[in-house]
Amino acid sequence: MPVGILIVDDHPIFRQGLKFLLEKDGYTVVGEGADGMEAVRLAEKFRPDIVMLDFSMPRLNGLDAAREIRRVSPRSKVILLTAHREEQYVLEAISAGIKAYVLKSEAATALGEAIHEVTRGNAYLSPSIARFAVDSCVGRSAAGPLEVLSPRELQVLKLIAEGNTTREVASELNLTVKTAESYRTALMSKLDIHETASLVRYAVRRGLITP
Repeated sequence: MPVGILIVDDHPIFRQGLKFLLEKDGYTVVGEGADGMEAVRLAEKFRPDIVMLDFSMPRLNGLDAAREIRRVSPRSKVILLTAHREEQYVLEAISAGIKAYVLKSEAATALGEAIHEVTRGNAYLSPSIARFAVDSCVGRSAAGPLEVLSPRELQVLKLIAEGNTTREVASELNLTVKTAESYRTALMSKLDIHETASLVRYAVRRGLITP
């Protein structure tokens, strides 16, 4: 039975090209999405074998989407397909439970192997980042600031950094305004950041949003 794959990327041309290549290799593309929220919704609907996500996407980034997908479709394996090769992104992806991290620049040669390994229950990292990722994980002992935030706090942080008001955050996440404000207060306290402009700069540095 063909492997069912969900593609989520906010660049339509990239999605179309990826779909063409995957179907040419015998995979079944069960759906396409353009942002993190849509990724979660489509994963719950189709329960694909694999979900391919970009890191930086509107509404919900790849890491937060991956965490939600693990909850709504536990059997789906997530492959992060991204241009980011920085250490912090790789380590955060691993801690989020992402099964494969593939650089877009290496996708032509690495993606097939990544799919093969993930469907067998293994993990996969692009060759150019595998060595430093392993070394960093072995030597890492303390949790980074992002890791002390809950998945919901990360969602709120991203939405705030994208310019949403507390009321808009509440509406987007189906929360009360009071609850959204509580999440905002909690995450600012944990990060020791107490103004919106600084939150935006922090979110950009950590790859939650693109400038």
